[in-house]
Amino acid sequence: MKLKDDYKYSLLVPTSMGIRITPADSQPVHSSDIYKMYATSAESNVASISSYLGLPVKLLTAFVKGSPIAQFIKSNLKSRHIDYEAVELEQGGPWGYRHQFNIAGSGYGMRGPRVHNDRAGEVGRVLNVKDFDMHRLFAEEGVRVVHISGLIAALSVQTGEFCLQLARAAKKYNTRISFDLNYRESFWKGREEELGKTFKEIASVSDILVGNEEDFQYCLGIDGPETGGKELADKIDNFKEMIRKVKQSFPEASVFATSLRQVVNSNEHLWGSIMLEGNNWHIIEPRAIKILDRIGGGDGFVGGMLYGILREWEPEKWIQFGWAAGALATTFLTDYAQPADEEMIWSMWEGDARVKR
Repeated sequence: MKLKDDYKYSLLVPTSMGIRITPADSQPVHSSDIYKMYATSAESNVASISSYLGLPVKLLTAFVKGSPIAQFIKSNLKSRHIDYEAVELEQGGPWGYRHQFNIAGSGYGMRGPRVHNDRAGEVGRVLNVKDFDMHRLFAEEGVRVVHISGLIAALSVQTGEFCLQLARAAKKYNTRISFDLNYRESFWKGREEELGKTFKEIASVSDILVGNEEDFQYCLGIDGPETGGKELADKIDNFKEMIRKVKQSFPEASVFATSLRQVVNSNEHLWGSIMLEGNNWHIIEPRAIKILDRIGGGDGFVGGMLYGILREWEPEKWIQFGWAAGALATTFLTDYAQPADEEMIWSMWEGDARVKR
């Protein structure tokens, strides 16, 4: 087993990279003719907090060989200081493999965001454990935490098996496992039994479980909280009861967390979070934050919390840094935060927006 200081990577993340195109000036998709293009995936959003702040991070992914989109993504990942290991597949003609397109309006005021996912032929759907050397990754290079998202686990039968085998390998080599359930109804439709079995097994070996009431209910079969008609701050006891049920069903995990969001309008949210670490509750009551683009806020929360865990801070700081990293992500046009340093994130937590000279 690797010694504590002998890990090559702090974070290892399986993902399917794609492109996000967003209308300029907060306009709706259907009425726009000028777009900004970004490389994206929920999982790389999480990894970016650690990578920008200096921790070594690696993605496991797939690329379309010779694709200019793949080249754009690779250049972006390098700019984020993220290593990647990838299988490269021939496109196979105009109707073959490609990278996903996420067409996303950010909304404005009382006009909410609208997102259209175009994932036909997505190259990441064929990720396979045989394309990666698990022994080299875990026993020779060494990994402190593997982070798995339910989006990649539910992308296809093959990616579900890939994430399952990755979790089993991580467990074998005593690598900690983080699992953000990330339920999407369109991914699960008609596959409830298959995905339920996969998600429950991954959750059963995970050390860190993240999800909201919908995630825990539909992915793991845990009854959600009764929250109808209540303000967000008044729902916290209900969320705590849900997390207690999750802990009872998945006792191997030691950290359970969820972000809390109440939408006032597209540019203002109430943002809070809950974390159970061991038997200790850590609660951040909802606070108002200003929103430039909400996409990626939840990923920023997870990324910030994992960064705190990787830095071995006191648990109270894990959730504070997660809250602040999520809030920071919503101030960027990219759907991932690009912190200049830890201070930028802690300033979000402290509510300190004064100029730094």
